[in-house]
Amino acid sequence: MKILVVCQYFYPEQFRVNDVCFELATMGHEVTVLTGLPNYPSGVVSSEYRWGRRRCETVNGVRIVRAPLIGRGRGALRLAINYVTFALSSTIRSAFLERDFDVILVYQLSPITMAFPALFLRTLTAKPVVLYCQDLWPESVVAGGIARESMVYRLVLGMSRWIYSRADRIAISSRMFDEYFRGIIGYDGDITYLPVYADDALGDVPTKADDSGTTDVLFAGNIGELQSVETIVMAAHELKERNDIRWHIVGDGSARQRCESLAKGMGLDTVIFHGHHHASDMPAFYSMADALLVTLKADDMLSYTLPFKVQSYMATGKPIIGAINGETRMVIEEAQCGLCCNAEDHAGLAAIVKEFADNRRRYLDCGANARAYYNAHFRKTDFMERLVRLLAETQEGVR
Repeated sequence: MKILVVCQYFYPEQFRVNDVCFELATMGHEVTVLTGLPNYPSGVVSSEYRWGRRRCETVNGVRIVRAPLIGRGRGALRLAINYVTFALSSTIRSAFLERDFDVILVYQLSPITMAFPALFLRTLTAKPVVLYCQDLWPESVVAGGIARESMVYRLVLGMSRWIYSRADRIAISSRMFDEYFRGIIGYDGDITYLPVYADDALGDVPTKADDSGTTDVLFAGNIGELQSVETIVMAAHELKERNDIRWHIVGDGSARQRCESLAKGMGLDTVIFHGHHHASDMPAFYSMADALLVTLKADDMLSYTLPFKVQSYMATGKPIIGAINGETRMVIEEAQCGLCCNAEDHAGLAAIVKEFADNRRRYLDCGANARAYYNAHFRKTDFMERLVRLLAETQEGVR
């Protein structure tokens, strides 16, 4: 197949869509990606992509076409400008693409507006659009501080309904998204559950080398408003006297500075911020951990989401400790691979980390259970086969 992928983020930015596209190319498909200028997570467009440079390039067999945008910077206003400039410029750029593709795949993270060029091309070419939803809109703006009673929310809700309704097929990364699409969005078309995979190589993560009696717990990923990393810092403060428990936070994002300041203000020597690291560095971090942390804000709609880190965590074969609700908690409990408390409950998180640290032998099976659940539900080969089948079926359905 000739596949056009539309996503605001792509290589060298570190998102799962990179590997999906590279793998499709390896499988023999012709893949073109319409994307923006790299600026995540720093918020600044990389220097080698400024002033019209590297607007078209080929990486690992994937042709990349870049539309200009203004870097996301810091703050809500700058982020909104980033979203709008990509939506406009990519839609204009799409008009000049070759139109010999068979199907369009929108790899939809935030924002939903990244789907505009795909729908524009659908109108021009009658080629089908598969929208792979991994971030619910408008619920992401609610979790970011916009009230559901506001005019902004109502406008984004209307826009989201319009976009979703025009996709030929929708794929979802979390089972609970189906409930949202049917009930809130009012979507009555085909929905396919397609959970994200992790790197199978993470199964080769070695066990912790340092067995000095210290319990190391690790959070890895974006440190944004939605991830509620403050809950981890405050839980560490609850256990401030426990020098045998160390809290590692690997990643970057809009809330990192605030979380670091919070930890510093509390005098928490046991909380270590390691900063942003390339995906290739992560096995070393996972190997030093006894358990892996996942947190999200306490929001009913946000709880529908299954953060990508959960699949990666499970692939490592490590126990998972979560302050989280909804889909993620359901998966952890189904897999019997860790401990959970309610989202944003720092005292509850402190209690279950203490329980884990004091009784680690009791939870030895959790890591094996996590890997077994990953093998059953989140393997890369299964994902790729299902994605290709979905794209082919959608293509055939509109002929």
